[in-house]
Amino acid sequence: MKNNILVTLFMLSSMCCLAQTEITWWDLARISYTEKFFPSYGENFLYPKFSENMKSLEGKKVGITGYFLDIDPSGKMYILSKNPMASCFFCGVGGPETAMELQFKTKPNFNTDDILFVTGILKLNADDIEHFNYILTDCVAEKL
Repeated sequence: MKNNILVTLFMLSSMCCLAQTEITWWDLARISYTEKFFPSYGENFLYPKFSENMKSLEGKKVGITGYFLDIDPSGKMYILSKNPMASCFFCGVGGPETAMELQFKTKPNFNTDDILFVTGILKLNADDIEHFNYILTDCVAEKL
């Protein structure tokens, strides 16, 4: 009996660690921007101010559904988009909050516009203009 209780407690604690919060594109859209001058580029860029809800999720495991975009010929950058490639952020439809950078441990085997559910650790990025505002690290993805 005692062993069964210990096994049950272990299983429950393990499941807790695997828990994730599912986020939506609406959650990501709750962001505001101000222009900030970046001397290294000699230009103004949009500087994000993240919602308190998103700040509370930073460093935690989250999941989101979107369109997979493989835009980097070197295979080093992958994107999850609210919209398919023909109407994504890069084509002028929506703002930077409609796309997030995906960082996989191993190269994924998906095609552009595959619809995925992706889980990863959320990172909020306000200062590195070489990366997206929202980044998921240690990504695991499932094609829907």
